[in-house]
Amino acid sequence: MDARLDLLANPVVGKALKHLMAAGKAVKESTVPAATQELVALRVSQINGCAACIDMHTKEAALAGETPLRLNLVVAWREATVFTEAERAALELAEEGTRTADAAGGVSDEVWERAALHYDEAELTALVLHIGFMNMANRMNVMTRQPAGDYVPGRFH
Repeated sequence: MDARLDLLANPVVGKALKHLMAAGKAVKESTVPAATQELVALRVSQINGCAACIDMHTKEAALAGETPLRLNLVVAWREATVFTEAERAALELAEEGTRTADAAGGVSDEVWERAALHYDEAELTALVLHIGFMNMANRMNVMTRQPAGDYVPGRFH
């Protein structure tokens, strides 16, 4: 498959990504565990069907020490026993935050309250930003048909 646009070569995208990467750095440096951030990125990307981001975040998570078992079970996290309660709360928040049209009202109070049991206000803010950034990246990649499979971990660090 060929991409409709070469996003990495586009000067407009380059300028915008510089700012987005700086904002993303603040999320990466938050106290939300890196493993949780990668699991959330992977789940949002799965929901949105963004192959390029699934490729990236699967490889980044593996490089950071995530196990193949947990990576394979993210898609079915509700039935899987390998995730902590905090990770499950973050994945649930990510799902409802991504499926806003399906959720008819966005994130429910119950989902927010479960997340708030495990994450403080700064961490919830980081998760909300991360979920929003991932949804934006997914949509850009899906619209422009960015190919997947050749991502090299660490490319954007």
